Amino acid sequence: MQAYLFLALAITAELFGTSMLKASQGFTKLWPSIGVIVGFGVAFYSLSASLQQIPLSIAYAIWSGVGTALTAIIGVVIWKESGSISMVIGITLIIAGVVILNLKSFAH
Repeated sequence: MQAYLFLALAITAELFGTSMLKASQGFTKLWPSIGVIVGFGVAFYSLSASLQQIPLSIAYAIWSGVGTALTAIIGVVIWKESGSISMVIGITLIIAGVVILNLKSFAH
């Protein structure tokens, strides 16, 4: 269970780091640039800690899939980027892929 807490922290930190990447405006703003380094540092450390108990394929699929889907949502909600039906379909397919990968892993 602790491994999944590390994975959740990795996702949260990656979302923070990605948002700070947008806010840094090409690394021209100091504090958001520092936020990028801290966010991704915590994300990769936490992901590596989760890999002690979660298989790489599962952890990475969850980390990247959930991170991608939530980043797209954050882009629309916080950064006022435009959304589209193709974005909703893409997010749905990402989530379906992560679910299918997890179901297959539990079958073995």
